[in-house]
Amino acid sequence: MLSFWELQNGYRRYQSTLQRHPRCSTECENGVPVHDTFARLISTIEPKVFRQCFLSWMQAVHRLTQGEIVAIDGKTLRGSYNREDRYSTIHMLSAYATANQMVLGQLKISDKSNEITAIPELIQMLDLRGALVTIDAMACQTKIAKTIVGQGGDYLLAVKGNQERLAKAVRAAFASHCKATVDKKQWQTEQHHGRVESRTCHVLSSEHLEGNFSRWSGLSSIVMVESFRALKGKGSTLECRYYISSKVLTAEEASYAIRADWGIESMHWILDVTFGEDACQIYRENAAENVASLRHMALNMLRAESTKISMPMKQKRCLMNTTFLEGVLCAGFSSMAN
Repeated sequence: MLSFWELQNGYRRYQSTLQRHPRCSTECENGVPVHDTFARLISTIEPKVFRQCFLSWMQAVHRLTQGEIVAIDGKTLRGSYNREDRYSTIHMLSAYATANQMVLGQLKISDKSNEITAIPELIQMLDLRGALVTIDAMACQTKIAKTIVGQGGDYLLAVKGNQERLAKAVRAAFASHCKATVDKKQWQTEQHHGRVESRTCHVLSSEHLEGNFSRWSGLSSIVMVESFRALKGKGSTLECRYYISSKVLTAEEASYAIRADWGIESMHWILDVTFGEDACQIYRENAAENVASLRHMALNMLRAESTKISMPMKQKRCLMNTTFLEGVLCAGFSSMAN
């Protein structure tokens, strides 16, 4: 695949891109295949095998460092529904290394409500030794926590009403912190675009929890983040968010990990705005899932290429300059070759 990110704009554009590549025009005995051929090819690839190829590639080119943050979240592909069934839209669950901005793996699920059962399956595909895995409150489940620890990682899970007894115990443990006098030195403040945000983080040992929570594998720390936000002309809000972790964390480490979790939302934004994922109308057979994997592959390769320009500009250079395109491919596969 020489310019597979062009698939976001349809098979016809992908065909025209290959026709401009000198190597394709000379090495293809009967010329570049028509766009229908690409459509049939991509839709008939077995996703499970293709997913395993992706995982093998990432395991070869990327190694998690001690304490690296891996965020897990899902995204709906809004244009992927079967035209005879508008409720058939697929949902992709992804694991994302926030420091290196790499997609480590992905898994298709039928809808967002199935994330709880799919997350353990995705986790078991990954080597998480030394990593800290962050997931939103939906995944705050004992089975998921146990699976992460079993894969050699640690978890940092948001706690909300779906774990009522745990949430109540964590809030009670931090009750004294909420009543304490505000120490401005502990708050980090940012001001931009008419918005003021301040936040502080508190960490306690899980021993401060009242009750038996031994079902939570390796539970070591509980975390509270206080967040104050003021918008010009819209008033202010004060919010407290709670987390549990199997890792012994400092307030600085917990605060960094919680903010790093937003990296996967940034990745989803790039897939929509730069790669046009939601606008993509490819849906037949296995095509939507396979093209989603290709987007992740393209994103990883573009990030691996070191030129200091924007993602859209790299895409345009790949389209116009086959030497640059081959350089992106080499950057993506160079670690595997070594």
